[in-house]
Amino acid sequence: MTAETDDQTEGLFDATEAAPLGPDAPTEPVLDPTDPRTTLQTRLRTLLLGLPAYFEFSNHVAGVNATDLHSLNTLLGTSIEGQVVRALNQQRALWDPDDQWLGYTFERQSQRFPDVRLVRKGHARGPEIALGIELKGWFLLAKEGEPSFRFATTAAACAEHDLLVVVPWYLDNVLSGSPVAAEPYVASARWAADYRTYYWQHARDAAKGTDRSIQTPPGATPYPGKDAQIADVPAHDGGKNFGRVARVRGLMDDFIKASHELEVLGIRILDWYRFLRIHSDQADPDQVSVLLERELRRTVRSRSARDAGDALRAARTLGDLLGPR
Repeated sequence: MTAETDDQTEGLFDATEAAPLGPDAPTEPVLDPTDPRTTLQTRLRTLLLGLPAYFEFSNHVAGVNATDLHSLNTLLGTSIEGQVVRALNQQRALWDPDDQWLGYTFERQSQRFPDVRLVRKGHARGPEIALGIELKGWFLLAKEGEPSFRFATTAAACAEHDLLVVVPWYLDNVLSGSPVAAEPYVASARWAADYRTYYWQHARDAAKGTDRSIQTPPGATPYPGKDAQIADVPAHDGGKNFGRVARVRGLMDDFIKASHELEVLGIRILDWYRFLRIHSDQADPDQVSVLLERELRRTVRSRSARDAGDALRAARTLGDLLGPR
C-alpha cells in the first residue's frame, strides 16, 4: 500500500475551516405569520421530510459496474426530482387541507430558477406563483461523497418563502435494484444564498490578500425570466468552488453526516462509499482489503464487534467480486 493511497483516504470528510471573521452568520428569514404562504411553507417543510415514503419507482438498475455507479447521479437524478413533484401534487390534502390553494399545482421548469414552482395558470398577466423550490437529487454513492450541485443564485432572486430541497437516494441492493429516497435537506433558499455569500466573504479559509468580494447582479427579483442574470459572481474563484453549498461549513454539515450514517444491507453508506472510492480496476484486491480493514476498524469504535465483523466480511466479498478475474 502506497503512502499516496493512504493520503487519499485518511481524513476523509474531516475538513476544517478557520474561525469566522467579521459579522455574525445570517439566519433564516422571519416570516409574517398572517401571510397564508407562511402556513403553506410550514406544512410543506413537514411534508417534505416524510415525502420519500410516497415515492413510487418503476426503475430497476442492474448490470452497472460498481466503479461506474457514480454515473447514476446523472441518469436517475431527474427521475428522483420528478418523483418529488408528483408526490407533492398527490398529497395536496396535507399541504392544503382548507382548500386555500385551489387551482395551484407544483410543476417543474427546465433550466430556470427555481426548479419547481407552485403555480396557478390562466391569469391574464401570467401564472400566479405561490412559492418555489430549488430541488436537487443526491446519489449517495456519487464520486464526491457529498452533493455536487452549485447554487450560485443571488439572495434577491429568492422569495422569502422559497425553499432549497436536496433529496439523497441510493439503490436498495447498493450495486443494483430500485432507487430508495432518504430524508431530504429542507431550508430557506434565501437563507442558503445569504449564508453561502457570508461564508465565502467571512468564514472560509483563504490565502491572505485573497479578494473575497462578490459581484451581485443588479435588478434581480424572485421568479425571474429565463434569460435574467441572477447568479452571484466571486471576484476570485481559482478552485471553481463558489456555489458548492455542500462545502459551505455550517450549512449542510449535519445533513451530510446523517445521510452517511444510513445503513444499506447492514453497512453504513459511508463505508460503502469508502470501499468504492479506494477501489479501481487497477487496484490490487489484497491492498484494497488491507486499507479498507484499517479504515473500518478506525471508524467502528462505537459499534459492536459483530457489526464490525459483518462489515469487514462484506467488504472482502466485494473485493473478490470486483477484483481481476
